[in-house]
Amino acid sequence: MEKFKISYRFVALIMLTCCLGSCGVSKSLKEKPDVSNYESSIGKREKINDSTFTIADNFLRKNNQGLWELYVSGNPLELGLKTGRLTQELFNEQEDIFVKKINDLVPSKGYQNLLRKFLAWFNRKMYLNIDERFKAELYGVSQYASPHYDYIAKPYQRVMYFHGAHDIGHALQDLALVGCSAFAAWGDQTKDGKLLLGRNFDFYAGDEFAKNKIIAFIEPDEGHAFMSVTWGGMIGVVSGMNDQGLTVTINAGKSKFPLIAKTPVSLVTREILQYATTIEEAIAIAKKREVFVSESIFVGSAKDKKAAIIEVSPKNFGVYEVENSKSLVCANHFQSAAYANDKKNQKHILESHSQYRFERMEALLEKTPNVDPAKVVEILRDKKGLDDKEIGYGNEKALNQLLAHHGIVFQPEDLLVWVSSNPYQLGEFVAYDLKEIFGQNKNPRQTIAKSDLNIPRDSFLQSKAYKAYEDYRILRDKIEEGISGQTPIALNQLEELIQLNPNFWEGYYLAGVYNYTKGYNLVALGYFEQALEKEITTIPDRENIEKYIRKLR
Repeated sequence: MEKFKISYRFVALIMLTCCLGSCGVSKSLKEKPDVSNYESSIGKREKINDSTFTIADNFLRKNNQGLWELYVSGNPLELGLKTGRLTQELFNEQEDIFVKKINDLVPSKGYQNLLRKFLAWFNRKMYLNIDERFKAELYGVSQYASPHYDYIAKPYQRVMYFHGAHDIGHALQDLALVGCSAFAAWGDQTKDGKLLLGRNFDFYAGDEFAKNKIIAFIEPDEGHAFMSVTWGGMIGVVSGMNDQGLTVTINAGKSKFPLIAKTPVSLVTREILQYATTIEEAIAIAKKREVFVSESIFVGSAKDKKAAIIEVSPKNFGVYEVENSKSLVCANHFQSAAYANDKKNQKHILESHSQYRFERMEALLEKTPNVDPAKVVEILRDKKGLDDKEIGYGNEKALNQLLAHHGIVFQPEDLLVWVSSNPYQLGEFVAYDLKEIFGQNKNPRQTIAKSDLNIPRDSFLQSKAYKAYEDYRILRDKIEEGISGQTPIALNQLEELIQLNPNFWEGYYLAGVYNYTKGYNLVALGYFEQALEKEITTIPDRENIEKYIRKLR
């Protein structure tokens, strides 16, 4: 019930912030990077057709699976200008979607105004913690930002703020925006002994937000060329691999709400991807950057032929590597010795769905010998619980929560990567060979994918269960609106919701809450008791249902 989970603590923090005055804010709002040393002439954008655009030998094109493929090269400013110009429509649409999402979550105009003031205050030191090269790139992208949102902040500041949105989404835990899963296997765990990594990026900001995924291939004038799965306006990295076979993905950890923004974690991983070739070099880069939320940076290395987890937070730092094992699993809690006594992390392991997904990944890897890319995808698409229990579609305890922005598979030693196409990670996984992409002349009219290595779409897409789940999501949103008093709901629709996804606790819970608000206490009690019999996502969710039951009894 995402829409109803805005934290009152957060609102209070915003109001307190506005009472603190504008100390430090004015300077950050006027800050502009020095780009005078960079060549800024990028040439004219040419439109070949509705889905292919070029600037000289740089391009944006849409492939057969609906993924946008972007290739840009140059100095930091050129990278930003070319990216902004080529993806302008996608960038503007993404900004529309993101702002609409915020407005849905904070519908009050008064609170929206407070939120804008809070963002300016909260992000007042962010520019001091971002590498000058990335600031130049952000500035280039911002030249193509939509003018419609200048009331939020000027384009350059706004693009910078959006790079911290992922981090704020982690900190605002009540919004439940994230729940990523990742794993690696190598040696005798894989079919050919080579390192393989898979991950689901479960950052959910609405279906529209995930619609226009961009597979970016970046060739900077210094550092390493790399690929990244991204979206319009985003230069940070959430999932990517460079031409040295180093991979990075990020998984949220448990964080206190920070009082000031520092380096967005996606820019830390971008720096690692552009300038590191080994796990040791990745650790050195992560150590020198101050972050403002807790995050696991999952790193795979062709040179090291293994994976490791760099665990960062505002006041702590740890590295987790496995001994005497050929696999590594990462959910949303920390595993290194540095966090062994961290009470917030311990509570998160106990109360959240992170440990459950962790154990499910371990179990699937254990019973999947000779792992290859297709088997990695099979694990990423798994919709069941421990011991193959049916836990309902959309349950965050599943690896496949049916909301992922993308799934991705890396084979670093061969510089191969597979990226999912819509919907979620169920569509065809499109293969790319970085050796070919960064080692040949580019023709925007021709596919750059290694199509013969593609992994087929999930057969689940043709099932009645998938259609029922999609209907469930539509009806669930309507019932949530009914609970908030915005839409009348027929009682038979509550039973329909349950039948569409009968193994999922949420439908029973919503039916219980709706009947409770209408005063149908005996009916509500029955639904809540049925919800308790299902695999409930978190301990706080279970305690909430038990609280309703105690009231009704």
